[in-house]
Amino acid sequence: MTTIAVLGAGRIGEALLSGLLQGGRPAAELVFTEKHPDRAAALSERYGVRGLSVPDAAACADVLVVAVKPQDIEPLLDELAPVVEPSTLVVSLCAGLPTSLFEKRLPEGTPVVRVMPNTPMLVGQAMSAVSAGSHAGPEHLDLVEELLSPVGKVARVPESQQDAVTALSGSGPAYFFYLVEAMIDAGILLGIPRDLAGQLIIQSAVGAAAMLAEGGQHPVILREAVTSPGGTTIMAIRELEKHGVRAAMLAAIEAARDRSVELGRAHEDH
Repeated sequence: MTTIAVLGAGRIGEALLSGLLQGGRPAAELVFTEKHPDRAAALSERYGVRGLSVPDAAACADVLVVAVKPQDIEPLLDELAPVVEPSTLVVSLCAGLPTSLFEKRLPEGTPVVRVMPNTPMLVGQAMSAVSAGSHAGPEHLDLVEELLSPVGKVARVPESQQDAVTALSGSGPAYFFYLVEAMIDAGILLGIPRDLAGQLIIQSAVGAAAMLAEGGQHPVILREAVTSPGGTTIMAIRELEKHGVRAAMLAAIEAARDRSVELGRAHEDH
């Protein structure tokens, strides 16, 4: 039996707990930590999983999944350092934080795997990228993939690419939400009621995503199939290009990558 402790039962932590249970893992093999007692009690009642203190969770778990916000990592590591066994696998879901931060603060030889998930984990459709730290081997990556597979897809990447992954898929859903929001506003501008505009755009997004995922065709091919000579779509594409939407997206994702790097550097002196 492998006991898994989710340290920080916020939205992502709760989504992982829910996904693990739905994937068939017994509640007896799961524990969590949550600093707000009312929420801890509610989660225990909802999922039948024990809420523990950080030291107690670390003492009983074989795998520690760190799902706190990056700014909360220092006090958590202070609690973990005296109680973590070097054989315990530490899985970090913290944006921007390198495995070296955990390796420096935890006992020598502790295996650490860095994960960049995203919020579609809440509906079982996450895209998670995993990277091994210096003491983590293939067996640790295999275990992490097994844990994450009930809540979406998993890819292995070198840790040097994790800041770029954070910018692309970690923050990626927000870019789609932003675009959908703008398109709904456009529908309202054109006289379509908000509810109907939302229905039209959201189902179009779902259908387009399914075509990308299932058809195996490059997005350029799919876009060209909708773009008739002299038609409505090419007029819209011309306006998008005129307003630099493609260049803005490149700059935005680069800025997100740079911020991920900054988050990691903020902890280098600790």
